[in-house]
Amino acid sequence: MGVQPSPACRLLYSAAILPLGIVPASGQGIRTQTFESGVQTRTLAISNDALRAQYGGAMYGYLGPEGTFTHQALLTLTDAEVQAFSTVAATLAAVRSGEIEAGLVPIENSIEGGVSATLDALAGKGNGRPLQIVAEVLLPVRFGLWGRPGTTLESIQSVLTHPHASAQCRGWLARRLPEAEVSEGGSTAAAAQEVASPESRYDAAVCAQVAGEIYGLELLADDISDIENAVTRFVLVAANPHPTRPCGHDKTTLVAYLHEDRPGALLELLEQFASRGVNLCRIESRPTKQGLGSYCFSIDAEGHLADARMAEALMGLHRICKDVVFLGSYQRADGRSPLVPHSFEDSSFASAFDWLQGLRGESRD
Repeated sequence: MGVQPSPACRLLYSAAILPLGIVPASGQGIRTQTFESGVQTRTLAISNDALRAQYGGAMYGYLGPEGTFTHQALLTLTDAEVQAFSTVAATLAAVRSGEIEAGLVPIENSIEGGVSATLDALAGKGNGRPLQIVAEVLLPVRFGLWGRPGTTLESIQSVLTHPHASAQCRGWLARRLPEAEVSEGGSTAAAAQEVASPESRYDAAVCAQVAGEIYGLELLADDISDIENAVTRFVLVAANPHPTRPCGHDKTTLVAYLHEDRPGALLELLEQFASRGVNLCRIESRPTKQGLGSYCFSIDAEGHLADARMAEALMGLHRICKDVVFLGSYQRADGRSPLVPHSFEDSSFASAFDWLQGLRGESRD
């Protein structure tokens, strides 16, 4: 059993049938989970059995320390043993080396956009096994101001948090703590851990409820984000996996490297998707670190590798780009299906191929 490309795809790229990856159990779809803190997550209803079948129940990693939003998100996917890492790069390096079988990292926030550390780590090929995204989690993000027991709002002179949390709470902090110095660190949970120390030079942390409670802090102000309904997207990354079975609400992630900087180069890249009816969910430029002005493009597109339109778009990119790093086709956590015009359905590609074969006097068989 495997991923079944359309007839057109099988003819276009000889269709080696790909073994299955993680597949939701029959009858399962999108799952909503509510934590004690009231935070809800939307994830694919991927059973632990399915995950263990793919990875043998081995170690999972995440961007730590304990109590981060990433930790919360991972708990919605598995109850297997987990290991915290200090950085995104360290998490993904552990996946590449085989120290862990899969790692969960943040990739995108509805307020601040892409997470640079994750985009750059995925874009680089690195040493070890190639990586692919196999699942995603959408986690609503809610921040509070937490301090050591006995701390009052009026006494706060310094606050520690993560850059994304600082950006999302900047207005509230400016209004309520105009004299306080706000510093940024590696994670909101690390901020809570630091503030919990009696010797800490910081008076309070902006963090999630789970982190504040883990490290014994007291809530000084709740729900302090400037913008409601902020959501962070996380991706579960594994090494050497095969794409999951297409389900109709899929997403494909890749990184495209241009041959050269010239007029129309980006337009040519975008035309590979537009001319085949593939909608983009996200596109961001990232420096290649090869010199000033040298960029690659990190892209999320609607559709699956097994879809004829996506297969042709990827082949088009391969023709015109210096390199294309395929980072996986997987199911969307929001369950949204693309609106595909009839002319871009698999049957239309198959019909067009049959017509071409007829002109050539060739038979599909």
